[in-house]
Amino acid sequence: MSYFANSPDDLVDGALAGFARAHAGVVAHTADPGYIAAAAPAPGRRVALVSGGGSGHEPMHGGFVGRGMLDAACPGRIFASPHNRQVYEASLAVAKPGGVLHIVKNYTGDRINFGIAAERLEHDGVPCARVLVDDDVATDSEDIAVGRRGTGATVIVEKLLGAAADEGRSLIELEGLGKRIVDASRSIAVAAAAQTSPSTGSPAFELPAGAVEYGVGIHGERSGRIRENVKIDELVADLAETLVSALSLESGARVLALVNGLGSVTPLELYGIYDRFARALSARGIVLQRQRIGALVTALDMRGFSLSLTRTDDELTALWDAPAHTAAWINEERA
Repeated sequence: MSYFANSPDDLVDGALAGFARAHAGVVAHTADPGYIAAAAPAPGRRVALVSGGGSGHEPMHGGFVGRGMLDAACPGRIFASPHNRQVYEASLAVAKPGGVLHIVKNYTGDRINFGIAAERLEHDGVPCARVLVDDDVATDSEDIAVGRRGTGATVIVEKLLGAAADEGRSLIELEGLGKRIVDASRSIAVAAAAQTSPSTGSPAFELPAGAVEYGVGIHGERSGRIRENVKIDELVADLAETLVSALSLESGARVLALVNGLGSVTPLELYGIYDRFARALSARGIVLQRQRIGALVTALDMRGFSLSLTRTDDELTALWDAPAHTAAWINEERA
């Protein structure tokens, strides 16, 4: 038994039911067509925030529904886009007077289904806009027609836009801010072992002993770049340099950082990775203003991690520090 469930569908359905039961004061679950909404949405919002994507990435997105972040999230099947009906009905249920903003990761299925839902909302007279997250450096190539994938920085976008929405900003203002955050964000991921497929019970791909896949995707997408016998200090320094270069960061630049576990990397390891990451940034004169360490955007049980950076300023740092309380995000105390 690879996973403690009767089937891949049962794995998702059981998790959603249990999640809603465990966090009944924070979220409410509508099983048909399938979405999670905030039980006590922020009263000052003029615009609702809705996101979603395939299951298997928990706590993203359902874990970030609640005060200070999302109004609703739509979970698809494992690594599959939610249906447009889910997105439409979730958006309709939580829409505010100023409309709905969709936060969408850059995958074809997500773009299509959120797009159809947006058309239906507009037809109903509900203003709707979209922020497309495309932060993955590994897919930053002219040879990839769809562009960069949306990965770890999605959580940063959801946190910052959630705080801005709580301030009562308009749909146009939130859309513009979201695009600015996306433009200032990049991520990169590596894995030493693939996730286990719930349908076959086998790894999605094989790697030689001691090797890592450099630039892996959150659905187990291969990059074709394997590094063998690489030391962790060298690996993290290389990843840091990749992100700094991708964002054209110079000495004195301020950043927000995520060190994210992809499923089976332990907190013990993640904090060690963070320490190396912080030292690598400091050596380049980059000012690490805020950070988050933990399993935030997983890929089932993939043994890997991702690093994300967002170029920040006083406004974005204040939004990061703004109150939030969801199942997977409670603000850290600051001295």
